[in-house]
Amino acid sequence: MALLGCGVVGSAVARLLTEQADDFEARIGAPVELVGIAVRRLGRDRSAAGVDPELFTTDAEELVTRADVVVEVIGGIEPARSLILRAFEHGAGVVTANKALLAESGPELYAAAEAVGVDLYYEASVAGAIPLLRPLRESLAGDDVRKVLGIVNGTTNYVLDKMHTTGAGFGEAVEQAQALGYAEADPTADVEGFDAAAKAAILASLAFHSRVSGNDVYREGITEVTAADVQAAEAMGCVVKLLAICERVEATPERPSGISVRVHPAMIPTSHPLAGVREAFNAVFVEARSAGELMFYGRGAGGDPTASAVLGDVVAVARHRVLGGRGPGESAYADLPTLDMGDARTRYFISLDVADEPGVLAAVATEFARHQVSIETVRQQQLADEDHDVEERAELVIVTHAAPDAALGATVEALAALPQVREVSSVMRVEGE
Repeated sequence: MALLGCGVVGSAVARLLTEQADDFEARIGAPVELVGIAVRRLGRDRSAAGVDPELFTTDAEELVTRADVVVEVIGGIEPARSLILRAFEHGAGVVTANKALLAESGPELYAAAEAVGVDLYYEASVAGAIPLLRPLRESLAGDDVRKVLGIVNGTTNYVLDKMHTTGAGFGEAVEQAQALGYAEADPTADVEGFDAAAKAAILASLAFHSRVSGNDVYREGITEVTAADVQAAEAMGCVVKLLAICERVEATPERPSGISVRVHPAMIPTSHPLAGVREAFNAVFVEARSAGELMFYGRGAGGDPTASAVLGDVVAVARHRVLGGRGPGESAYADLPTLDMGDARTRYFISLDVADEPGVLAAVATEFARHQVSIETVRQQQLADEDHDVEERAELVIVTHAAPDAALGATVEALAALPQVREVSSVMRVEGE
């Protein structure tokens, strides 16, 4: 076996493989020999990996040509993509944790593995230690998955959890996450939703037997979530979570059939199981026609948890090398299109700062009716006159019924243009009901 990368995850893989060598031999039916570990630079202290220092090399291209199984945990697009393709050319099965690469080049990698009859496994690419992808790819292969809904980024879940439980602002909560090692020095990939979007693309591809890339995923991060949004959610009996939502959409007179894949913050009721997912944990709901609702919960990141998923794939791929056979390849027969975000049906929470005068509610309701959006609840309360304005002010808090996102967005734009509306204070989607 060759290991590409020896960071937090790579060193945990090497250490566990060494410590549990006898167990892995018994499970696979043959010993696993680590033939080399590719790193960018030699000379660093990598004693945490617990392996012979002579195994480290900077020549990754040569290393992948002398292994039956290649494990890639370096991340990024290049050189990971080229190294994996080179491993396939030399007949090696590949285990990767690289969600960004799979979201961008999954079909190409699948085709390359298929061409030479080897395995491509990637359980660790989504939700760390949680066994999620294999159930989607194998256990539910005889079922019809309708929806996948979950929290798949531990950094953002930690930040939002701290904003809810301690009243911290966004910046303060990010700093706490960085201090604990949950967030990178540059947290952009997490807080802007790029990480979750890549994972959503992988989940949707497996769940709906269609090719979905990261570019197909509608994405909003959590950088615009304020303490006021969190407080408003709490007042409604909700919490704010960054959700990955993948669902099969049937055709209607207004829209075609297809897949809706999106990542964005949303309010969910505290009664929903996802509301109780705390700290940096992940959890994913899967709804299938026959199996019903399934929930997967656990640690979504970290060295040992992610290494657990990597090594589970190593055992599967190595068994195939010893006993023959292959794991499942790409299943994209359904070839469903990815729908625009405007076609997704969701609900909105809208907070308006309005003039407290007769006719305001009627004007607001008229705009909802004009855009064919139904109101579920509306609450009005007088606001303190902090600006010493002559006119009195009120806050209107509105929650809609489900409607196309395009209609909801157009409604908000129309509300902002009303002369009675001083400001659209907050807008957030509502999910989980």
